[in-house]
Amino acid sequence: MQIHVVKSKIHRVKVTGADLNYIGSITIDEDLMDAANIIEGEKVQIVNNNNGERLETYAIPGPRKSGEITLNGAAARKVAPGDILILITYAIMEMEAAKSFKPALVFPNDDNLLT
Repeated sequence: MQIHVVKSKIHRVKVTGADLNYIGSITIDEDLMDAANIIEGEKVQIVNNNNGERLETYAIPGPRKSGEITLNGAAARKVAPGDILILITYAIMEMEAAKSFKPALVFPNDDNLLT
């Protein structure tokens, strides 16, 4: 049997931008993506702590050490700059592998940077 498990989590990042006219996705500082083991194009669940919204889109890398977290396209309507988000990715794996799997958990500082 295969199950879905948390693969990566970036906990409590601050929205730095919302670009309605972009074609879609979430732009994430590439340093955060690397630390969380998230790759370009990977599906990301976004949980907005400020308004309770949950949505899914895909990740694109932003400039390193920028702290950028920008929601693009229609997702831009679900956030406001300054909102606090949790970004989560999932993996599908066999039950036995899942029992010992450890997700990448990232806790950036208030500027969305690694400390």
